[in-house]
Amino acid sequence: MDLPYEWQIGWRYTRAGRGGRRNRFISFISGVSMLGIALGVAALIIVLSVMNGFQKEVRDRMLSVVSHIELMGWQGESFPDWQQLATQAQRNPAVKAAAPFVANQVLVGRGEDMRGAIVRGIDPTLEPSITPLAAELKDTALKRLVPGEFGVLIGVELARMLQVREGDRITLAALIGDVTPAGVTPRFRQFKVVGIFTAGHYEYDSALALVHLQDAQRFFRVDGPTGVQLRLADVHQAREVGDALAKSFGPAIRVRDWTRTNASWYDAVQLEKRMMRIILTLIVAVAAFNLVSTLVMTVTDKQSDIAILRTLGASPRSIMGIFMVQGAASGIIGTLGGTLLGLLTAFNIDVLVPALERLFNTSFLPSSVYVISHMPSDPQWSDIVPIALTSLVLAFLATIYPSWRASRVQPAEALRYE
Repeated sequence: MDLPYEWQIGWRYTRAGRGGRRNRFISFISGVSMLGIALGVAALIIVLSVMNGFQKEVRDRMLSVVSHIELMGWQGESFPDWQQLATQAQRNPAVKAAAPFVANQVLVGRGEDMRGAIVRGIDPTLEPSITPLAAELKDTALKRLVPGEFGVLIGVELARMLQVREGDRITLAALIGDVTPAGVTPRFRQFKVVGIFTAGHYEYDSALALVHLQDAQRFFRVDGPTGVQLRLADVHQAREVGDALAKSFGPAIRVRDWTRTNASWYDAVQLEKRMMRIILTLIVAVAAFNLVSTLVMTVTDKQSDIAILRTLGASPRSIMGIFMVQGAASGIIGTLGGTLLGLLTAFNIDVLVPALERLFNTSFLPSSVYVISHMPSDPQWSDIVPIALTSLVLAFLATIYPSWRASRVQPAEALRYE
């Protein structure tokens, strides 16, 4: 072999399992360290992939109902010339579509049941270019939203709570009422339920009602849309595009992207991912630093070998290199094994989880409790590469002290009792 002798000896020490009980014990400890690194890396990849999957699933269901960016006034004023606002926004190449809307809070009632909800007035011809839910209902329920007929689409959970079906009538009470000599009185209007939709997100299924834009303007008594909603080519650029639009429009227009509209959820997910990454990285660190004990025992056991190598002319740097190769090899094997195990599990979790559910006769995500009844997984290289690099760096750092100790062994002291 053309490899330096430091590499050859270090690799030989890594796979040495014979030569007495002590060697076998050291080999066992080395194997446990590699297994610990592999399991830590695999756990980190699997957990982050599942968290990415849940985040993507919830985000997609959320964005099936809401737009990527909304443009509104600060005092709730209307925009009769909303087309000019949309045209200016679409000058940004990231903006692919625009549509007007009117949104306000209402009370929805039927009989003695009253529920709070958000009424969103939409243009049935433009809304399908903004949200996937509208695109799905384009040829069915959206066609029933005819201006002047005061039809309404409601979420499946809201329909269940009010016990209504298609064709029933519900009463909407605007929180902004009419001013009379007796004071402010709520504004009531009956709407006919022309469809029931399922967004897959409880917040919208239980508290969202869609009406025609013109009916919403008449009900809330506004001259035009109260805002313009935008769809982007890349949903992940919402904050950057939103900031750019805010600068171009100036302080007169309020720009809200979906990450700020749902800031509590978005920030909570990011915090959970960071904390989970830290916790699981500590597990990898514990496994990696088990290499310290393995190398210390190896150095103690190989002192006579070190002394002979030093006598033959090996430098302290070469001795240090031998044991760093041994530790680095264990770290590389553990990291590669853990990465392979983690990726295999993450990419096949849709097969493994149902198999485990059948084996233990249980359901990890009951559909009656959770909106998502399956275990999603979304492995991302932006997570996997840092995990592997962190594991390798920790394994490398764990080898420095034992290797340095090996380089300080004095041949005369080591061979005194041989």
